[in-house]
Amino acid sequence: MLSKDIFDQQCRLCPRLANFLDGVKQKYPNYHALPVAPFGDNNAKLLVVGLAPGMHGANATGRPFTGDYAGLLLYQALYEFGYSNQVLSESLHDGLVLKNCRISNAVKCLPPENKPTGEEIKQCNHFLAAELATLPKGAVILALGTIAHQAVLKALELKPSSAKFAHNAQHIVGNGLTLVDSYHTSRYNVQTKRLTKAEFTNVFQHIKQLLSA
Repeated sequence: MLSKDIFDQQCRLCPRLANFLDGVKQKYPNYHALPVAPFGDNNAKLLVVGLAPGMHGANATGRPFTGDYAGLLLYQALYEFGYSNQVLSESLHDGLVLKNCRISNAVKCLPPENKPTGEEIKQCNHFLAAELATLPKGAVILALGTIAHQAVLKALELKPSSAKFAHNAQHIVGNGLTLVDSYHTSRYNVQTKRLTKAEFTNVFQHIKQLLSA
């Protein structure tokens, strides 16, 4: 059970997002259409941070990166590197279990057009800060995309200029933590080959080395 410092399913601090989710729930009554909780091992040494739930993915299923294209490459990599017992994440009730890994988002609610405002990212950041504070020394944070990268820096009270986003870049961010960046596993990035499976595998090889050091 996550503390309310890390996640609050009743949160309505961002009126635009809360009202948008109300409308989504009316249109899709079977969708989760609420803030989406982090998922995985509460004692994980790897925390994956994405941007926000997708309309027909996490917003529908209630699990990060589940039910949409963006999760395919991520969960495949987690399975291949021993963090997951299944290669696919399909629903809350599919039996998938993560080991030594947890997945979270910079923004916990679905934003219109997948674009949260700067104020919404800022408003949600205290949840991420509380979650990062629970990570053990030596843990690795994998940021998927620039916004997630910037949200992690903000949550750690670091200046945006202290660590520049770059694919497979490594940053020492204090508190015994290391931040590793990757392009997001979005459909656009994968289909345009901005992010290939081989490149994403290299990111996880990098993380494996860090966690085994």
